Amino acid sequence: MRSGASASRCTVNGYGFRAIERVKGVHHTTVITWVKQVGDLLPDAYDPETTPEVGELDELETFVGSKKQDLAMDGR
Repeated sequence: MRSGASASRCTVNGYGFRAIERVKGVHHTTVITWVKQVGDLLPDAYDPETTPEVGELDELETFVGSKKQDLAMDGR
């Protein structure tokens, strides 16, 4: 299971199955099987004993509005 744990760490760090395939030298379906086996050992849900006081959220900013279509206003 050592290779499975290593493959699972790689997937958590953003590696794809085919990238792990190249690093480990095994077929990507073997990597998928390893990751599934390790996943079956994990608990279904995380139940922390204490609630964190600080949380982190990602921020997404978008432009909402309309562009000016009047080309005569460009100062030429």
